[in-house]
Amino acid sequence: MDVTRDNPGLSPARLGGSRPGDGSSAAGRTPGSPTAAPGTAPTTRVPEPIDRTGSGTAASRPQGVVRSPGPRRARLLLTRLDPWSMMKTFFMISIAVAIVLLVAIAVLWWTLDITGVFSAVNRSVDDVAGTSTSTFDFLALVSFGRIMGVSLLLAAVEVVLVSAMATLFAFLYNLTVGFTRGLEVTLTEDN
Repeated sequence: MDVTRDNPGLSPARLGGSRPGDGSSAAGRTPGSPTAAPGTAPTTRVPEPIDRTGSGTAASRPQGVVRSPGPRRARLLLTRLDPWSMMKTFFMISIAVAIVLLVAIAVLWWTLDITGVFSAVNRSVDDVAGTSTSTFDFLALVSFGRIMGVSLLLAAVEVVLVSAMATLFAFLYNLTVGFTRGLEVTLTEDN
């Protein structure tokens, strides 16, 4: 049977074989190239399919088993957290939280001021304590500048503490990985 006659795109050189009677010999072939006996079709090596499911080689699976069409999953262990990157990340997150906190407190103060809550509380304090003997001024205590100054101080403390705690957590996590093997994370391929 002549394979090259049935498939004109194949030549004896591409198949690694020779035509009977063309004068070529097996001595000129490189080691590992396919050989064919005269008058037979040359054999070529077919690569084994790659198994990406983690259940062994594809050849070891039973022939009737078909891989599910769902996304592939990989279970990995998180074995190290870089303290510097943790500090930078949580610093930026805490800055964002501090800005949100300051805006929320300003909006809350303006809402309470517009609705007259501070004036009503000031009148109630004056009624209870008496206006002649009281030197307590509730409106001065809850002024916008004072409230925002305290909020800014608390936001700065929050930024420093969250950044330091995240860095400390990264160091402690790296120390405990030897005992716990780390966090197990399952990653799924998005189709």
